[in-house]
Amino acid sequence: MLYFCTKKKRMKEWIAPTADSVIAYMETLQNERQREILVRFFKTGEGEYGEGDEFLGLKVPQTRSVVKAVADELPLSEVPTLLMSRWHEVRLCGLLVMVDKFERLATKRLANDPASISGRDKIVTMYLQYAQRANNWDLVDLSVHKILGHWLLLPSNLGDMVYKMQVLDRLAQSHCLWEQRMSMVCTWKTSQQGDPSWCLRYAEVHLHHPHDLMHKAVGWMLREMGKRVSMDLLRDFLRQHASEMHRTTLRYAIEKMSDEERRYWMETSRC
Repeated sequence: MLYFCTKKKRMKEWIAPTADSVIAYMETLQNERQREILVRFFKTGEGEYGEGDEFLGLKVPQTRSVVKAVADELPLSEVPTLLMSRWHEVRLCGLLVMVDKFERLATKRLANDPASISGRDKIVTMYLQYAQRANNWDLVDLSVHKILGHWLLLPSNLGDMVYKMQVLDRLAQSHCLWEQRMSMVCTWKTSQQGDPSWCLRYAEVHLHHPHDLMHKAVGWMLREMGKRVSMDLLRDFLRQHASEMHRTTLRYAIEKMSDEERRYWMETSRC
């Protein structure tokens, strides 16, 4: 059994974490029954969006427990080894380690600290470099708003707001579905902080996207923007675009409205 040392809990044995030791430990947790469930749930068959992905059969709380044990001491330089793993859960572990490290550097006290700004920028740069390794919707959704979305709201030495918009535009215009989804789902964080502009911009960019996973993402982020910022802004967007929106997008966007209002908006959709 492999034990990781944390400051919060005494372990039987201290082993400094490395990417290889994390992978070795996670491989001991393999569960064939759960693996079979996951390969179906995440559409790994031929021609499906997760084609060829491989799973150990770990549940997310198991992966989170590994992250909790190693994130503080695992060097950022070890994370790419996790991101390049064949195993879905190991890649998730790498992404969540990055989330943990970013959030430690993004507190109000450290928002303008030069060393913290530099540290956050390194994490964002790595996240973008390995973005295509977040190659399923859960990997994107559990990480992008907490890293890239939060970065949009914080000081950075990488560039100003124009630069940040260019970064998201490149993701939105990518040929990779997962990078496109990143450009949309990262706006969850900006909406949480009261800024609707990012959500509205990329909802328009992806309004006619052909993939169901983007229909859901756009509608979900519009719903969150309405809930967190302004339902009137959501209604304004719907008045402009409901007739051209995919019905899945519209259903997700209006989910928190009354039955009567939902019926009204669905009747305006031609899709």
